[in-house]
Amino acid sequence: MAVLEKIRVKMGVFISIVIGIALISFIVDADTLQSAVSMFSSKYNVGEMNGKKITYQDFQKKVEYFTQIHQMASNSSTMDEQTQEMINQSAWQDFLSEYVLVPAIENAGINVGEKEMLDLTNGNAISPVLAREQSFIGENGQFDKNRLVEFIKAIPSDNTGNLEKYWNYLEKNIKNEQMFTKYISLLAKSNINNPVQLKRAITENNITSDVSFIIQPYGFAEDTTITVSSQEIKEYYNKHKNNFEQVANRDIEYAVFTVEPSTEDIKLAEADAKKMYDEFVTTTNVKSFLARNSEKQLNPRFFKSGELASVSPVVDSFAFKAGVGSILPLYREGYVFRAAKVVAVKQLPDSVNVQHILIANQDKAAAKKMADSLINVIEKGGDFNQIAATNSLDKNPNNIPGELGWMTQGYMIPGFDTCFVVAPNKCFTVETNYGLHIVRVKERTAVTPKVQVAIFEKSAVAGKETYQSFYTKANELASKAEGNYDKFIAAAKELNAPVVPANGILEGAKTVATYKNAREISRWIFEAEKKGEVSQIISVDNKHFFVVAVTGIHEAGIPAVDEVKAQITSLLRREKAIQNMVAKTKENINGLKTLDEIAAKLGATVSKQSGISFGAVGTQAFDPKFIGAVCGAKENVLTGPVEGSVGVYVFNVDARQTGAFFTEDDAKKRSLQMFSYQIQLLPNIFEKAAKVKDNRPKFF
Repeated sequence: MAVLEKIRVKMGVFISIVIGIALISFIVDADTLQSAVSMFSSKYNVGEMNGKKITYQDFQKKVEYFTQIHQMASNSSTMDEQTQEMINQSAWQDFLSEYVLVPAIENAGINVGEKEMLDLTNGNAISPVLAREQSFIGENGQFDKNRLVEFIKAIPSDNTGNLEKYWNYLEKNIKNEQMFTKYISLLAKSNINNPVQLKRAITENNITSDVSFIIQPYGFAEDTTITVSSQEIKEYYNKHKNNFEQVANRDIEYAVFTVEPSTEDIKLAEADAKKMYDEFVTTTNVKSFLARNSEKQLNPRFFKSGELASVSPVVDSFAFKAGVGSILPLYREGYVFRAAKVVAVKQLPDSVNVQHILIANQDKAAAKKMADSLINVIEKGGDFNQIAATNSLDKNPNNIPGELGWMTQGYMIPGFDTCFVVAPNKCFTVETNYGLHIVRVKERTAVTPKVQVAIFEKSAVAGKETYQSFYTKANELASKAEGNYDKFIAAAKELNAPVVPANGILEGAKTVATYKNAREISRWIFEAEKKGEVSQIISVDNKHFFVVAVTGIHEAGIPAVDEVKAQITSLLRREKAIQNMVAKTKENINGLKTLDEIAAKLGATVSKQSGISFGAVGTQAFDPKFIGAVCGAKENVLTGPVEGSVGVYVFNVDARQTGAFFTEDDAKKRSLQMFSYQIQLLPNIFEKAAKVKDNRPKFF
């Protein structure tokens, strides 16, 4: 029953959130409300999959469902932005499974029957979904079927319905995972390497070439003297237009006014910091003082020389020249006023290699008695690992019994601070949230002087008048622009406000250029109806005031030829430049018989590479075109010029060997690696076939 109670507590009781629809119904007549909802549902769908519309209301229901699942699993009703994003993504993935992936798998003839589900949930083939579910993990860290049975038995008597809802969620995941596993297995079985393919793969990898070569790199500068006709652009576009398929994006130019503290704001902050500094110098409880007055709390960590430089080079330089209790006087760094006090100095290692034995701590007296007994055995020569294997509750199958490995101050189990001050090979006890630990430091790195430093910080903050002055500047630009690009540029020049470009911004982007939390910018530019439109003020983090102009609108799909004309022109110029370079190289080396002569003529050097095999195309950090040319060339015959991916080559195959190091097993293993890569592409293939449209950025 203890397990059942733990599960009940973990599931929790949900707090219902009443949405304002009920309130709206009191002030809007039913016909108007129904009409509005109907319009909203049809015009503003969150997405579409296989022709099925996903309305905002449907998506919100799914989000609410996964919110409840999250609350059950975490026993918490609070959610940060990252968690909310994860829940929204879970809701979307659930629609993908329901409308796209599962139907595609069912079309292949795959399903999961009732008896199979019974075996997966309560039989001999327990699903990995249940095996990794934390509610069913026993004290030894392994799946405990008894906990699963208790959970299932408790469902009928759970009046909240939470256990049944969570079990339905698990069952759905179990079925989906089993279907995906079967489908991948089906594809794997069809991924056959016939004898001809195996023989070819073995041959291509076992025949290697040693080559001497000269390369003439192409360079990166575009040759604008090369002409490209409209007809050439059109022909290239018609042949390669699918390569230009794009997602919807926008190009912009923007001016930004970033609020910074004024001289008066800085003086006020300095005055406040000076008042607090006197108490900082005299206080006997620096931790409490910093908690009340400083933007930086006391860090319990001990730092060695150089590690505090990321906080402040001034503090780092001071801390390792001063003694305990020494004070670094108040100083200014940017908009921050800072002072420091050396709290402690110790000789400590950077890292320690730790062993432990975890003992249950419900009965503290019994746990202490057991720990003392085991320590006595160890100190008399008992094998720590053997004793840990028999007595420790930590049964991590990935570790040798008792071994925690190397720890640092920044990466350790909370409560294990003592490990950095005790001598190696001495057993002691530590109590943590996990229980009582017998701990021993096996070894440690060399000890060095380290300091604990209290850092007092007070930042200058822009006042109301300062905010207003920056807002006024941004508003003046927006007003003079009057929503027109040409006027925006003229006004920015007049106001000496730099205009910055940012291209290829995606719908729903949360970062624009280097500015985070800029969702309002991406939202506005996708709502803008035409190129050249200019925004009013867009505030980001209540600190950056943007005025934005849309300079390019690129819709999803294959763009028109005019939109990619410049890109195609560059590509064709490069192709022609390469062809010219190949022809010029051929002309320059005409009649020359050796690589040394050619190198002298071209002002190049002869390089060598051994062990080149055709099977290594795509796996070696070498030009694939060059590899192909080498493997197809005759031995001891001067070859070139050959067009490569990065330059023009002239080469000689000096020797060719046939080995036996690449076996049939290697060929099969590489085939499996390719299959694994192909499997990763499946979701995108399914989504494209189902014509999935994701409109979430318009809503979230």
